[in-house]
Amino acid sequence: MLTRTFCHIPGVSTAMEKQLWLQGIHSWDAFHAQTRPVFSLTRNHAALLSLDESEKCLLQPDPGYFSKLLPARLHWRLFPSFRDGTAYLDIETSGLSRHRDIITTVALYDGKEVRYYIHGQNLADFREDVAKYQVLVTYNGKAFDIPFLEHYLDMSLPQSHIDLMHVLRSLGFKGGLKGCEKQLGLVREGLDGVDGSFAVRLWRDYAVNGNTKALETLLAYNMADAVNLETLMVEAYNLKLKETPFFDSLRLDLPKRPQLSFSPDCATIERLKNCSYP
Repeated sequence: MLTRTFCHIPGVSTAMEKQLWLQGIHSWDAFHAQTRPVFSLTRNHAALLSLDESEKCLLQPDPGYFSKLLPARLHWRLFPSFRDGTAYLDIETSGLSRHRDIITTVALYDGKEVRYYIHGQNLADFREDVAKYQVLVTYNGKAFDIPFLEHYLDMSLPQSHIDLMHVLRSLGFKGGLKGCEKQLGLVREGLDGVDGSFAVRLWRDYAVNGNTKALETLLAYNMADAVNLETLMVEAYNLKLKETPFFDSLRLDLPKRPQLSFSPDCATIERLKNCSYP
């Protein structure tokens, strides 16, 4: 989709982009192939220079070039051009305040491997691992995951960022991550009813009572969050393509779900559901 995009060119709006598509100019190559200027001579020359730079940044690859020029609502177009450098990120915490609470676990998935990080064990390793990726995909990460990580680990996450909460809301999907999953037909085996607040209870059960099954359940939940983000990204991408002339040629197949390292413990979940505090 990125090579069909023109609204990152300075002075070209999404309305102008649609006009280009209606004229049959469906790609950067097609724009270059025009024998007559599409815009005024000055603007056309600037657009050609911008597309030359775009092609260079696509090959480097440099997603940051595009994320800086595109409005956040169109960052979905970065996918799948930079899919090989994309990671799906989700964190669990002991509460909502990044000033008072801690990060308990982190899950990082790149479409092939799920990495996980645990408070008091290997959380510091996240810094080096996440630096390998150029694009991060989250759900509500702009408001929660990213600032929490940057504050708690005293680090910067300069990667391009696709926040699926905003993409999915623009498509009419609401109700949080789990609500969006259900609306799109995703099922979490053994994790029905487990949400972010329940994840806090799982951590407490592990930290206070030493229940390793609670930690394993928390990790299963956290990893499911990260893995499902890839499916949601593809679903959202395909639905967004329907707003363009390119759905039939660019639609993506849904990804295969990987085998996760941990499984939820049903007994722990039921026990915590029936008590006020672990």
